[in-house]
Amino acid sequence: MEILISIVVFGLIAAGFGALLGYASVRFKVEGDPLVEQIDALLPQTQCGQCGYPGCKPYADAVANGEAINKCAPGGDDTIKKIADLMGVEVQPLDENHSVDNAPKVAFIIEEDCIGCTKCIQACPVDAITGAAKVMHTIIADECTGCDLCVDPCPVDCIEMIPIKQTPETWQWDLQSIDVVQID
Repeated sequence: MEILISIVVFGLIAAGFGALLGYASVRFKVEGDPLVEQIDALLPQTQCGQCGYPGCKPYADAVANGEAINKCAPGGDDTIKKIADLMGVEVQPLDENHSVDNAPKVAFIIEEDCIGCTKCIQACPVDAITGAAKVMHTIIADECTGCDLCVDPCPVDCIEMIPIKQTPETWQWDLQSIDVVQID
């Protein structure tokens, strides 16, 4: 009888600890890797794929798992330095296989040459191109990240990348490079 009571008591204790661990795993679950989130926040979010990954988040995940930090051409040397500082590694020059002119650009469709094939629409990762099959397409400039992915699929070469001129309307603060001074 004492053995049966001991088994029941230990069974209840095990069930209690199991329930506690189950609750803790749900209550304190980490949704994602905080390092991946921090690296992703430093990347320019162009979703261009120039790094060899389909977007900034997959590249951030790869960097957090040991991939080279110097493959983001749109981010350039400034982004590489910020990632190196975050991860405590040495700054590397931009990988020459990924280096491009990273001045801000926007796609422009020469509309009279457009045949409406929709290949550019399919290539755009941010849905910045509007149009329909066999109808002229156009770029929504405010949505375009300048990733250049729509240029190569175009069979009639009617898409150009135009540099964005710095005006008071297009100029933006680089908020990640500003040191905030806290006044007590």
